[in-house]
Amino acid sequence: MLKTLSARIFIGLFVGLVCGSIVQYLLQDISFFSSTLVDVASGLGTMFVNMIMMLVVPLVFVSIVCGVCELQDLSSFGRLGTKTFGFYIINTLVSIFAAVGVALVLDPGRGVDMTGGDGVKLTATELPNLMSLIVDIVPRNPVAAFTSGNMLQVIFMALLLGAVLKSMGPHVAGAVSGFQTANKVMMKLISVVMHLAPLGVGALMFKLGATLDAEVFYSVLEYLVLIIGMLTLWVFVVYPYAVQLFTPVSASTFRQKTQEQILFSLSTASSNATIPVTMRTLVEKLQVNHAVAGFGVPLGATMNMGGVSIYITIAIFFIANAFGMPITLEQLPTLMFSIFLLSVGAGGVPGGGMVMIGVLIHQMGLPVEAFALVAALDRLIDMILTSCNVVGDTAVLTIVDQTERPHRVLEQADEE
Repeated sequence: MLKTLSARIFIGLFVGLVCGSIVQYLLQDISFFSSTLVDVASGLGTMFVNMIMMLVVPLVFVSIVCGVCELQDLSSFGRLGTKTFGFYIINTLVSIFAAVGVALVLDPGRGVDMTGGDGVKLTATELPNLMSLIVDIVPRNPVAAFTSGNMLQVIFMALLLGAVLKSMGPHVAGAVSGFQTANKVMMKLISVVMHLAPLGVGALMFKLGATLDAEVFYSVLEYLVLIIGMLTLWVFVVYPYAVQLFTPVSASTFRQKTQEQILFSLSTASSNATIPVTMRTLVEKLQVNHAVAGFGVPLGATMNMGGVSIYITIAIFFIANAFGMPITLEQLPTLMFSIFLLSVGAGGVPGGGMVMIGVLIHQMGLPVEAFALVAALDRLIDMILTSCNVVGDTAVLTIVDQTERPHRVLEQADEE
């Protein structure tokens, strides 16, 4: 009997993919398998992801409020917020610089002729403006922020409420206790939903195996291997050894503790949907302080996009070369700044990277036909880049928690 959830998720992932591939290549002519069964699997997978997404907004809100209330004082909140935000920015910038370096050396797409595209068109979209992103953090309508799932706005409201409750001290002890109880309820709900993960993962992978056209990979194998190779390197080498360098947690231990998180994110391809698993990985497996995890995980799912940065960078270099419009050194500063803004704005939902590449194709004046290539391969890449994103969140917050430990010891000593 398989005792660990990660093992059961892996079995569901593998069985679903194999069965879906059998349907595509051996049973395609039988409508029950190629149509009805695929529709059922698609429905089950969508229901599972919806169950997770249903919990994300209340979990984020309650967790952040509780996290701020559990801080020793509000000055530590300012220190924690600045540190977490700074580390996320550094992680994204390092990923961009590394991907640009690899793209300049390997020159993906050179010699590939993709000028025979099928003419898929994009709607022109303006490049996100940094100031507009900042202004949009403050919601005009709090109900709309919750219903639309605008994570930056939800985070802002939770931080504000948590800070107010903390400043009022014992006068609002009942309200704080209510949020703590709600947080326990949310974690129990997550545990219940996670028991359905093997079935949900299997359904999602069945649909993928039954509908993905393998022939589209042949002409762009270099592009695919390069992106997947870099993302895999970040997940299993760069992040684990960064954690080992700055914390007592060894690289092998970090890899072992994040197995369930990796497998879950592979199937959902959504950083937001993986928030509950990331939270549990940090708090229960890596013993990260709940305040650090409660504040940092939802923020990371929104803006810490190392995987998206790598994906966008390699993709735009490949597309530019394949369509005979290579990126020049003069264009690099604009390109890198644009990738940074787009990575932060990609959000934690499936397909976010593909949408941002579409925006960049338009902004850089590249042929819009290239979007067909991006869309064809996005689902496979999106799974792996999501794992890179969420493992990056875990790595950064594990390091942040290590830097916070001396402050917590001093604060506890002062209280005594």
